[in-house]
Amino acid sequence: MKTLLTAGTVISLDPTIGDLDRGDVLIENGVITDVAHRIDSTDAEVIDATGRIVMPGFVDNHRHTWQTAFRGLGADWTFPEWAAALHHTLKPHYQPEDVYLGTLIGRLEALHSGVTTMLDWFHCASGPAHADAAVAALRDAPGRSIFCYGAGWGTSDRIDTEARRVRSALPADELVTMALGLRGAEDTSIDTVAEELKLAAELGVRTSVHIASDGTNRPIADLYEHGLLRDTTTFVHANGIGDDELRMLADAGSSISISPDVELKMGFGWPMTGRALAAGLRPTLSIDDTPSVGGDMFSTMRTAYAVQRGLDGTLNSHDLLEFATLDAARSCGLDARTGSITPGKGADLILLRADDPTMFPVNHPAGTIVSAGHPGLVDTVLVAGRVVKRDGVLTGVDLTALRHRLLESRDRIAAAAGVRLDGSWRPQPQPH
Repeated sequence: MKTLLTAGTVISLDPTIGDLDRGDVLIENGVITDVAHRIDSTDAEVIDATGRIVMPGFVDNHRHTWQTAFRGLGADWTFPEWAAALHHTLKPHYQPEDVYLGTLIGRLEALHSGVTTMLDWFHCASGPAHADAAVAALRDAPGRSIFCYGAGWGTSDRIDTEARRVRSALPADELVTMALGLRGAEDTSIDTVAEELKLAAELGVRTSVHIASDGTNRPIADLYEHGLLRDTTTFVHANGIGDDELRMLADAGSSISISPDVELKMGFGWPMTGRALAAGLRPTLSIDDTPSVGGDMFSTMRTAYAVQRGLDGTLNSHDLLEFATLDAARSCGLDARTGSITPGKGADLILLRADDPTMFPVNHPAGTIVSAGHPGLVDTVLVAGRVVKRDGVLTGVDLTALRHRLLESRDRIAAAAGVRLDGSWRPQPQPH
């Protein structure tokens, strides 16, 4: 099966191809086979990309989709309030069906806004059925997804058996794969971190961990001193760690995921974008959670860009596109499959409306996307060559039925937890 995208403005994110003012992309059996100014193919389905920008789909390497039903509820919360609300008040009332609906609609939201690859950092496992529900939802959403099974946050202290069970059901060559969410050195013992890294290596999966510092602790240095930094680990947030610790991560080949909107509004500190670059790290970008912030990569890029430009005037718009595509794909171990428009990679592509009044005229494509882009521009989305959104509408999805089910789920959980949904409820942080 062949598909030919014709006459679009191509932002390839591949340095050997560059950007094409007018370009074609040929796809065969889900894989990009050619990128050129003009391609002749008489036996391909043609998608006219005139008036569209063709670029790689976004890669979000850190999002908690099980929380989707409570969108906006945490807009005014601090981090301790968020933790008290989601983990201590609402999560105990989640049934597997609630996990499934939040994860499915959250993943569809990401696809709708152009996120073709997403790591779902899952920490709502009250039991095996909850994890299975999240995996089922990711499989039912037609995206490239990574189920990151998170230790801690109320899961059992030892997840060896469960992690092995889930890994056996998620081969590495499918659209839905697995990662392991670690407890950091701040949350558990060094011995436990070592055990979880050993488990991940045995399972052949990458790892992700939330980490930060208030200036009184040195979590990265602790891991370094015990030989526990890996090139397969992504450190999420990392606000407040020292410049020397950032260099330790760079030397180890580790990745850093920045969630700028959450970090700024919840009081984590300044996003580490510029400091990471100065240390030799390529930052990546993530959403984190939609009860607190918007779920699209356009606003995430814009926040990261504006903050760093305000701090030191560095960065350009092309940097931000790389952070949100190829660099993030590399952090997930998927840069050979996705993240750029490169022959041999999977056709994970998005077409943005360049004729939309909020974008037109597009003089500098990368600059226009970063400064003015929004989800309403996402006209077409392909994952592994399959069209999952066409003419602005997700294909094969009954959103009306799903919305009804999610509202029922939300209302049941809120009632059981005694939570008001009008924004007047402020959770009480848990004592340390």
